[in-house]
Amino acid sequence: MKVAILGFAREGKSLLKFLKKQPQFKKGPIDILDKKRDKNYLKNLYKYDLVFRSPGMPYNLPQIQKAIKNGTEVASITKLFFDLCPAKIIGITGTKGKGTTSTLLYKILKAAGYDVQLAGNIGKPSIDILSKLDRKSLAILELSSFQLQDLDKSPTIAVVLDIFPDHMDVHKNMAEYTSAKSNICRHQKTNDKVFYFADNKLSKKIALKSRGKKIAITAPDDLSKNNIMAAAVAKNLGCPAEIIARTIKNFHGLEHRMELARTITLTKQHSHILPPSREATDGRGENVRMLFYNDSASTNPQTAAKAILSLSNNNSATILIAGGKDKGLDYTPLAHATKKAGNVKSIILFGENKNKIKRALMGNKKLDIKTAKSLEGAVKLAFSATRSLIANNQLLITILFSPASASFDMFTDYADRGQRFKNIVKQIKT
Repeated sequence: MKVAILGFAREGKSLLKFLKKQPQFKKGPIDILDKKRDKNYLKNLYKYDLVFRSPGMPYNLPQIQKAIKNGTEVASITKLFFDLCPAKIIGITGTKGKGTTSTLLYKILKAAGYDVQLAGNIGKPSIDILSKLDRKSLAILELSSFQLQDLDKSPTIAVVLDIFPDHMDVHKNMAEYTSAKSNICRHQKTNDKVFYFADNKLSKKIALKSRGKKIAITAPDDLSKNNIMAAAVAKNLGCPAEIIARTIKNFHGLEHRMELARTITLTKQHSHILPPSREATDGRGENVRMLFYNDSASTNPQTAAKAILSLSNNNSATILIAGGKDKGLDYTPLAHATKKAGNVKSIILFGENKNKIKRALMGNKKLDIKTAKSLEGAVKLAFSATRSLIANNQLLITILFSPASASFDMFTDYADRGQRFKNIVKQIKT
C-alpha cells in the first residue's frame, strides 16, 4: 500500500512518528509531500492508496478531489484521532475564541479533578494525547474549519462559538465555510449535546444540524462570551460552581489576544518625548500613560472591530495598527467600528493588504491614516502620533495592534507576529 503524508509541519511530523509505531505502517515506506521539499508535491496524489491530509492542505483542493475520484483514500490526523480515541471528546469551534474557550474549559475541569487533555488547533496535535486517554478521560479539541472539513464523526459534546466570514481566500464561499464547521455536530447521536450562542444566526444554524440536545447560551457582552460558554459546559459536566468562578477569576487570557504588552508612564523626566508645550501631568498631578496591546491573534475584521469597541469606554485615545495578508474578506466591519467607537484617532496600516483596508476606511474623514513598510515602521509612526494627542491634553493613549488580517505575508504565523510586536515595543526608549 502506497501511503503519504500531505503537509509536513507540526501535525505531519507527529503523525509520522505515530504511524511508524503502528504494525500496518511500520515496515512500509511513508512518503512526505510538502512544498518545502518539492514544488510539484501535489502533482501525483492520485498514485497513492492512502493520503493523510494536514490542516494546512484544504480538503477542496482540486488535486485532492482528483485523487479521491481516482480511488485514493484521503484521511487526516483529526479523523484518525476520532477513530481511535477511547475518551469522551469535547469539540470546540467558532471563527474566533476557540483557543480561549478551550483553554479555560480545560483549566476548570483540571481544577475540578477531571482526567482531561487539551489538543487540536490550539497547537498540540491530537494524536500526541492519544496514549494518555482511556474511557474515563475527557479530550478537549479546538477544531478549525480545515480540521472539520472532511470529518465523518462528531464529538459527544460540541461547542459552536460565534461564526462570521473568514478564510474566504481558501473556502469557495461562506456556505462551504459554514458547512465545514457544521461537521462538529452533523454526525452527533441523540444522546449527544451541542452548545451554541443564541444571538449568532450561523452558530444556531449549525447547532440545528445535530440530532442531540441543543443548549442555547446567551451572554451580556462580547468580552464575557467565551467565559460564559466555558462555564456552561463545565457546569453541565458537574463542576462545582465555586471552582468554575475561581478559575475564571484567575484566568488572564491567552498570549497575543488583547494582551497588555507594555505600559509607559510619562513623568517630568520625559521632557524629550513630550511636546514643548505639554507638561507630563495635568494640574491634578495625573501622569500621561500609554498602553500597548498585542492582539496579533486577530486575523479578520470582526475580531479587530471587537477589540476596538472593547476600548471605547476607557477614556483613552486609540491608535490602531493593522494589516497583513488578505483572506478575501470585507473590511467594512472595521470601518463601522472606528466610527462607532469614536475614540480612534489614528490608524497605521502595513502589510500586503494595507491599501485595501485604507479604501474601506476612507469614509471616516476624522481618521488620520498612514501607511508603513514594516511592523517596526508602523510602531514608530504610532509612537510619533502620540505627541499630538498629548499636546491636546490626552492623558491615556492606547496603541492597539489588532491586524484584522493573516500574518503569512511577513511572518511565520500570528504568534511570530505578536512576539515581534512585543519585542519592538519593549525596545522603545523613554
